[in-house]
Amino acid sequence: MKHRYLPMTAQDRVEMMEAVGIQSIDELFSDIPEAVRYQGTMPMSEPLDEYALLRHMKGLADRNADFDSHASFLGAGLYDHHIPVVINHVISRSEFYTAYTPYQPEISQGELQAIFEFQSYICELTGMKVANASMYDGATALSEAAVLAAGATKRKKLIVSCTVHPEARQVLRTSANAWGLEVVEIDYRDGVTDQAKLAEAIDSDTAAVLMQSPNFFGSIEDLSTVEPLIHAVKGLFVVSANPIALGVLETPGKLGADIVVGDAQPLGIPASLGGPTCGFFAVAEHLMRKMPGRIVGQTVDRNGKRGFVLTLQAREQHIRREKATSNICSNQALLALCASVYLSIMGKEGMREVGELNIRKSHYTANKLSALTGAELTFSSPFFNEFVLKLPEGSSVSAINSKLLKEGYLGGYDLGRDYPELAGHMLVAVTEKRSKNEIDQFASALEGCL
Repeated sequence: MKHRYLPMTAQDRVEMMEAVGIQSIDELFSDIPEAVRYQGTMPMSEPLDEYALLRHMKGLADRNADFDSHASFLGAGLYDHHIPVVINHVISRSEFYTAYTPYQPEISQGELQAIFEFQSYICELTGMKVANASMYDGATALSEAAVLAAGATKRKKLIVSCTVHPEARQVLRTSANAWGLEVVEIDYRDGVTDQAKLAEAIDSDTAAVLMQSPNFFGSIEDLSTVEPLIHAVKGLFVVSANPIALGVLETPGKLGADIVVGDAQPLGIPASLGGPTCGFFAVAEHLMRKMPGRIVGQTVDRNGKRGFVLTLQAREQHIRREKATSNICSNQALLALCASVYLSIMGKEGMREVGELNIRKSHYTANKLSALTGAELTFSSPFFNEFVLKLPEGSSVSAINSKLLKEGYLGGYDLGRDYPELAGHMLVAVTEKRSKNEIDQFASALEGCL
């Protein structure tokens, strides 16, 4: 054998070629004209032995700037939150990480119960009646909510705030285009949705208003004033929420939301240099039968023993394609399990405590950074754990972040990438992991870069 992981002997190769009637491997490509075949040797390194390959790959990995090597003040959707060590222990059990879609409930009770617990936690966290599982992430959950709203109201107009995450709005526009839906974006004022413009845009053709709170700028939206506006025209109110913030803020359900979505990444899921994450999706009871994804229900068998089953299956794999409400096919249950373990460990008091730490530390940081010469807070609206910092005139956020990287810091997000009017503005995120010493040193490093 030439390769230990490809157990193919020379005799095996000969027998396979004889079976398909060829004398050499090159004959497999005889249908490809000689003129378009690659001539020469691919520009690749020579083969490496296992030890050399591992050293090479570790060298490449060590070039990454991650949460272990740098203090992160970068958020914008993925956050450096504390991940209790017990989470990795639980999800590393083979019965969880090898499990996929629980098509056969009689042999998937553990997997189904894990999903059911996740749904229950999400309902309690959001203040909603029903939750599902297996949404890919927060962005796709928001677009699925928009499609649900359009189908439920039989309307084509969606109103979304510009303070919703830019990537989520991109996903929304892609989905809306496929469904023939109109997307109207509402501008912001002082870091939150312009309520006057929102009220003016809502009419009898509006299927839903979609908002995020805390929004992309970290500011907390006044959801209670939006709810009567959209419900007056019998539209739906969709809210994208940060699950950590829900430990200290009023639940969207109590503020009148019909659909609450979000990304569960802050709940014990590693950022992993960009993903994967896990979305959550919860609705008011009257929308239960229109939900996408999977819904696990609790039942009893004929002997009265508790059991779990997939119920209200609206995916195209389960019912006629033309009747399906969603094409969510991947099972995100392992990441949902991360969130469930995190929430069970933290409990109500723990969630409140970590939320309060995010608030206090981010406000301390905001005060430190806004005191730097030429820097100031852009918005005066209340914020959770992110805020927008205006840098001195002519500053390049990209150039400053490059300097901060060399100092051992992941700087804030360059808002000029998505909001041209906010060029020279940095979105700074501060989680419970940042110590006072780290914050003070970051302020000093930033001052040296200005």
